[in-house]
Amino acid sequence: MKSYWQKIQFIAVLGMTLWGIIGYSPMMMIWMTSVAATPKKFSPPPPPPDRGAAGDRGGAASRGCGVGNQSVIAIVPVYKETLNQGQTETISVTKVWGLTTKEYPTFWFFVPYQKSLIDSIEFVVKDESGKLSQTLYRTVVTIPETPGIISIPLSATTPSLQVDKMYHWFFKIKIICNPQQPPEREYVEGWVQRVNLNPKLVNSPTQETPQQSVKLYAENGIWYDALTTLAELRLAKPQDPTLAVEWMNLLKSVDLENLAKQPLIKCCQANDTSPLNIDK
Repeated sequence: MKSYWQKIQFIAVLGMTLWGIIGYSPMMMIWMTSVAATPKKFSPPPPPPDRGAAGDRGGAASRGCGVGNQSVIAIVPVYKETLNQGQTETISVTKVWGLTTKEYPTFWFFVPYQKSLIDSIEFVVKDESGKLSQTLYRTVVTIPETPGIISIPLSATTPSLQVDKMYHWFFKIKIICNPQQPPEREYVEGWVQRVNLNPKLVNSPTQETPQQSVKLYAENGIWYDALTTLAELRLAKPQDPTLAVEWMNLLKSVDLENLAKQPLIKCCQANDTSPLNIDK
């Protein structure tokens, strides 16, 4: 009789153990997935002082030409500050600015227009640190085949960005909303500043995986490098759900989560040529 009850107890314990494994496995998978998809939180550094880095990220409603009536958007952080002007008056300033560690960083923009509606695109980078503004880089950009997020790398044929110096960039586009009218001008503008990596992180991006590098860049406020590294991962693995979550989280940290599902376009070749005269 004792042997019989021992067998019953053993079967009961075994059943409970198997049930626990079966019930636990989905939870274990969920936990593992959540760990793998740890949000890439961007920690914005303090913006430049005073009125430096004022710009326009874009994103206002267009006149009906763009997808969802959207306009061009620069994928970069913005800072809204209230500054004192005189003893009683204050002004509101929007700063569009991000950091990079690269000599030749890549810039990202959402273009909501069909190819047939785009007349021309130009990208300009200026050095405005002196008394006179100097154009560091000016290029005609290949028009993307479809609406989406495009990238423009700073050409290695141009002078490299110098550490701690601010550079003013402009993304200019002419769109044909009405064939009976001249093309309409639209642009966004902002600033980029090159910095050296924190000494404790100097070796990390080369020793870690690209996804870990994204996290390091983001947590240390290096926006352009975090965005470019993650975007390149997504282009290489567009169906990877973990990368999609990380992309959403990174864009959400700068209030651009509405662009998370926009396609990344493998574009656009920059053609170094004469200016297009698409001035502000």
